[in-house]
Amino acid sequence: MIPVTSFAGKTVAVFGLGGSGLACCHALKAGGADVIAGDDSANNLAKAAQEGFTTADLRKVSWANFACLVLAPGVPLTHPAPHWSVLLAREAGCEVIGDIELFCRERRRHAPDAPFVAITGTNGKSTTTALIAHLMRVAGYDTQMGGNIGTAILSLEPPRMGRVHVVEMSSYQIDLTPSLDPTVGILLNVSEDHIDRHGTLDHYAAVKERLVAGVREQGSAIVGVDDIFSRNAADRIERSGKRVVRVSVRNPLADGIYVERETIVRASGGARNEIARIGGIGSLRGLHNAQNAACAAACALALGVSRETLQNGLRSFPGLAHRMEQVGKLGNVLFVNDSKGTNADAAAHALSSFANIFWIAGGKPKVGGITSLVEFFPRIRKAYLIGEAAKEFAETLGERVPHEISETLDVAVAHSAKDAEASGLHDPVVLLSPACASFDQYRNFEIRGAAFRDLVQALPGIKPVV
Repeated sequence: MIPVTSFAGKTVAVFGLGGSGLACCHALKAGGADVIAGDDSANNLAKAAQEGFTTADLRKVSWANFACLVLAPGVPLTHPAPHWSVLLAREAGCEVIGDIELFCRERRRHAPDAPFVAITGTNGKSTTTALIAHLMRVAGYDTQMGGNIGTAILSLEPPRMGRVHVVEMSSYQIDLTPSLDPTVGILLNVSEDHIDRHGTLDHYAAVKERLVAGVREQGSAIVGVDDIFSRNAADRIERSGKRVVRVSVRNPLADGIYVERETIVRASGGARNEIARIGGIGSLRGLHNAQNAACAAACALALGVSRETLQNGLRSFPGLAHRMEQVGKLGNVLFVNDSKGTNADAAAHALSSFANIFWIAGGKPKVGGITSLVEFFPRIRKAYLIGEAAKEFAETLGERVPHEISETLDVAVAHSAKDAEASGLHDPVVLLSPACASFDQYRNFEIRGAAFRDLVQALPGIKPVV
């Protein structure tokens, strides 16, 4: 745990008592603050009370003595309308912050030079965060990983020299971290997302930009420049006098890091140097993972990791569960769990990574369905459609892609495995990348992915991927 000493002797309101909210309560109490905890959920209030915290309906207490409101990132700050707790805090003149802001203040107080890496982007941030943490462990660092991935940041070990914090940040968390100041900040990409919480795409992009704009004077802002929002952000940050490392997987750069024929290259002052090779690394297959790997490599180099260690770390990266996870082989048939592909844009990354696909898709459909995936239809040998979206997807596929309505995942796995094995193709892939939410048949995408993994591993003759 990281005790939050910056509010010692003061009273702090905490609203939103999920995992990160309860971690805030414990960290504030450990640092000497008095905590008043609130939530719209009676169950969450009861859990906080069981753990020894004072709970209250924050609408019925005086805000005069509150030093600040610590808000959970899932609670609306601005759009579609500020939560009532935010309005009460503003009326009382209380600042509204989040758990990563508390971390930043503790780091500045106790270990201002301890390395801190912050990662954001519309897509790829979890894989990039996990890859950077893996690289830093391979390099011998005491590595703490958390934030929007895995462990709440205040449940990690405190900052100190020789220990690096690698933190994934959503736009919601950035919005609640006004003094964000990482050693290395990474902005992977920006595309339309979370407009319901930010109002406009421009505002969403501006929030994302704050993460890299806030890097320390001697730090590094690493920016993927293959979209217009991130490209403009890189230019603005560079004009402000900070060090910017541009990254591209679509075009060579005169100054920056780019990927060319599965090789990560650094260009500077007219010189071009190979940094690492990612060809043949199954956990980093696809153009989207090439960007993740290039940004992670740029970060590792900025923190002093050698090229040899970098290459070894890339080769040994196991990948993340449910994100292009290779779960087994049956003969020459590869089974890939991409249950995290919960919309068409995410599924496009997976479909673009293989040539002979037996595609399991469907679930609770998103707006637009799979119409945007037409360019990948020639890669699909057959589709196996499940859940609420099955009929809609079947209509979109039409006569262009052979398909069946399997309805459930167990039927889809059995049929796709049989068809792929009988196809005679050199490199068939059974790919779960649903382009849908899971909520019609599964509580979340993790449970759906675990079910796929279990079904695959129960197939006679299945072997692990080596």
